[in-house]
Amino acid sequence: MFSFSRMPREAKTIEAMIRIYCRAHHHGGRPLCAACGELLDYARKRLAKCPFQAGKTTCGKCPIHCYRPDMRERVRKVMRYAGPRMLLRHPILGFLHLVDGLRKKPKKRAEK
Repeated sequence: MFSFSRMPREAKTIEAMIRIYCRAHHHGGRPLCAACGELLDYARKRLAKCPFQAGKTTCGKCPIHCYRPDMRERVRKVMRYAGPRMLLRHPILGFLHLVDGLRKKPKKRAEK
């Protein structure tokens, strides 16, 4: 089921991108290979701890870089490959991710 709520949609988007990448570069994408599964788990944990939550822009434009440098590079590699393919495979998620990228900066920090 599709959700327009920001954070669950962000989690679905990163999962879809990792599946597209894994399918093309590893062994088919279902289930994910160990490396891609690890990346997805890491991305989900980072999203859950995002201080901006629903007010966030895309991670690439965020002023806080909460990914470790090695994981950030892996996500960049995945997004470079899967990003253009998202509009064909997951048009709604791909379009909404593009729209999210138009946000200038996060609206406000989440309450702790």
